[in-house]
Amino acid sequence: MENEKTTLGLNLPTDPRWINIAEKQIADILIDHAFCEQKAATSGITLIVQYPEKTELVETMTALVTEEWGHFKAVLNKMKDRGIKLGKARKDEYVAAVNKIMKSGGSRQQQLTEKLLLNALIEARSAERFKLLWKNIKDPDLAQFYHELMVSEAGHYHTFLELAKLYDDSDYVNERWREFLIAEAEIMKGLEIRPDRMH
Repeated sequence: MENEKTTLGLNLPTDPRWINIAEKQIADILIDHAFCEQKAATSGITLIVQYPEKTELVETMTALVTEEWGHFKAVLNKMKDRGIKLGKARKDEYVAAVNKIMKSGGSRQQQLTEKLLLNALIEARSAERFKLLWKNIKDPDLAQFYHELMVSEAGHYHTFLELAKLYDDSDYVNERWREFLIAEAEIMKGLEIRPDRMH
């Protein structure tokens, strides 16, 4: 499936060495992935709590949280099938770095735009990693699993961008999104390749 929703528009693709090594550490990838899904659900809940008056956002995030929590459960099932225990969450250097792209201060509306764009960015990078796993992993069950998740996460990426444009000026959102992509590409260049991490 090669279309706009799966190309994602990221400025810098993942280093191909990541997938070459990641498949050899699939247990670690699944553990980290499970926590990524849990954090995605938590992020959606946080947006609902912070912006309860924004009806469209609340309705959209409610559906997204349900889906992300379903993904968390699905990853746990894949782990159980393979005898892998969840263990402890690991520090996500990628998310810690991209969080710094957000502008601090500003109005409540400006902060919402920043949060929505951050979520869009993380979903886009996740979908790109899922695409690599789908296309390259030799385990056919996991390959199909990651194809389905790629489509879902790509949809989430577009959902966050659409919400940002619903609540803010489209030209500003597009400009700010380009800035996010440029900054994220620089972060990717500087991060160590971690084949035991989803990001």
